[in-house]
Amino acid sequence: MEDKYMREKPDWLKRTFKDNSNLGYVREMLTELHLNTICDAAMCPNYVECFSKKTATFMILGVNCTRNCRFCNVINQDPQRVDPDEPNRIAQAVSKLGLKYVVITSVTRDDLPDGGAAHFGATIRAIHALNPQTAIEVLIPDFQGNIDALKLVTDANPEVISHNMETVQSLYDQVRPQAIYGRSLKVLKSIKELAPHIRSKTGIMLGLGEKDLEVYQLMEDLREVGCEFLTIGQYLAPSPLHFPVQEYITPQQFDHYGEIAKEKGFTFVASAPFVRSSYNASEALEAEA
Repeated sequence: MEDKYMREKPDWLKRTFKDNSNLGYVREMLTELHLNTICDAAMCPNYVECFSKKTATFMILGVNCTRNCRFCNVINQDPQRVDPDEPNRIAQAVSKLGLKYVVITSVTRDDLPDGGAAHFGATIRAIHALNPQTAIEVLIPDFQGNIDALKLVTDANPEVISHNMETVQSLYDQVRPQAIYGRSLKVLKSIKELAPHIRSKTGIMLGLGEKDLEVYQLMEDLREVGCEFLTIGQYLAPSPLHFPVQEYITPQQFDHYGEIAKEKGFTFVASAPFVRSSYNASEALEAEA
């Protein structure tokens, strides 16, 4: 049944964009280089803005995910073969777009022994080789808690490693049943243990039915494992078949959550309805400069 909140979005969640030549350029380049983006796969509401700025969040390891999270629009089907040339094409795209900061994510590949970690490492190295001045953020899956796999990523030395918690602990079984709250926290903790110099980051969504105290507890848990960057945005159901939106959080409420997060010690916080983990991602490092 269609959720009422999908029909009655408040004014602050309505936006319009003007097309420009950069949008077509990015589309053509992605087609030419046979590359995927999470912008398209996840139906991100910011993709027109980002493409118009000649930027995108690349998605590696195919478009089919081995998990079926109820909030996500990425396809849950049999995974595709790993393309060994993909890292080089990603590096070419970064060069063509002139990116000084790039975000790379992936579908979850529970079918692979390392969860795709080696492919992440190869992509990071390819980008750094062709674009030595480009800072890299990777948004990784949990690799089923395989720390040796995570080390393949940290050894490639990206500037930021992100792993999204997505929601509060009580909603995991409903929203992301194949994930484990404690395992995701361990991933974030292990990033800092393996490579203290790499910034750790996570993103969460609001509007899934979480309580204030649960959000505050999640923030505490994140600080306990050394997570430094936090993004907080509004959950928007991709379709009536996905987990229904329970509440639209006001911009004022997002400001409040952002202030609480800063008080708890995060070095960078982005909290607003349209914030996504990869949206304007360079701002976190720029704030430290």
